[in-house]
Amino acid sequence: MKILYCLAGTFNSGGMERIVIQKANWLSEHGYDVIIATTEQNGQDNFFDINKKIRRIDLDVNYSKTVGYNVLKKIFKRKHLMRIHKRKLASILELEEPNIVISTFGNEIEFLYKLKDRSKKIAEIHFSKWFRLQYNRKGLWRLIDKYLTWKDNKILSYYNKFICLTNEDKKNWEGHSNIVQIPNFIEEITEIPAKLDNKSMIAVGRLSYQKGFDRLIKSWKIVNQKYPDWKLHIYGDGEKGDELLNLIESLNLENCIYIHKPEKEIRYRYLENSALLLTSHYEGLPMVLIEGMSVGLPLISFDCQCGPSDVITDGLNGYLVPDGDIDTFADRIFKIIENEPKRKEMGKNSLIESKKYDKQNIMKQWEQLFQEINENKQ
Repeated sequence: MKILYCLAGTFNSGGMERIVIQKANWLSEHGYDVIIATTEQNGQDNFFDINKKIRRIDLDVNYSKTVGYNVLKKIFKRKHLMRIHKRKLASILELEEPNIVISTFGNEIEFLYKLKDRSKKIAEIHFSKWFRLQYNRKGLWRLIDKYLTWKDNKILSYYNKFICLTNEDKKNWEGHSNIVQIPNFIEEITEIPAKLDNKSMIAVGRLSYQKGFDRLIKSWKIVNQKYPDWKLHIYGDGEKGDELLNLIESLNLENCIYIHKPEKEIRYRYLENSALLLTSHYEGLPMVLIEGMSVGLPLISFDCQCGPSDVITDGLNGYLVPDGDIDTFADRIFKIIENEPKRKEMGKNSLIESKKYDKQNIMKQWEQLFQEINENKQ
């Protein structure tokens, strides 16, 4: 069976890119012919290792050209680029004749289902239904985000299957008969968990609005006043990098908060810390949470949509905090710091809970889905 993934690029270090490439690698290793069609690669190297059997084809569309444009110019330019994207992708599908084409909710989501090749079309979303509105943009952009959210809901009914990551988000899409919930998986579960003895905690993700690291830094300011010997390590890069460094400096936290470049083997950094923190405005199913569980870390997360409430049972393997409540977030960090027996109990529970996200079991769900829709049962 031939599977084609649509992805913006393979150069990013994000959780979505990581899991899509991991799935593609698994499929390639198990006899599938896999292609990844990108739009923004621009000759950049892959961040994560990709199986040599997988072919990557860059369509050279580059929606990133519109960054910084005003609303009207961006709309017109994007429509022009989408026509190019549609033509190039249609050509690839005609040439390659894949059995299944998967949109990862990039720009192709708007037209992929219209292409008249013989492939079955799957859409998979790595955020929640409301992710556009959670950008929290103002004015005309807010109206555009509302329109696009409405449009997403309508478009998805035309796909053979629509995959969401969490039970929480599945409820958001109520009314779609083609929806299936399949979570992300953990690449491996450690045999030797984190010791949870180091006076440090970790956060991982793109330095963007979505990840809300400004909220984490402000919360750590409260922590630092009581426990100045504890450190926070943030791993990631992105457009908010300078802004976050300036915030750290303005709060006099240079000696306790450190921003590091992203690392391919981030699990080794998880092992060096005593808790994993997540302060995102929105998510799909945060890879960092289930990766943190796989090494036995307690978790603290804002209860944003969607994902944290699927992963964290409050008080069992971590703490869920009302979204945006910085003071309570700091208080939950205090609980982790001050109660070592509870910290280590939570770590053990995380390791147990992580088995729900076993790689082989999750990929068997994908294989079953592929077989069903390829045989016209769905």
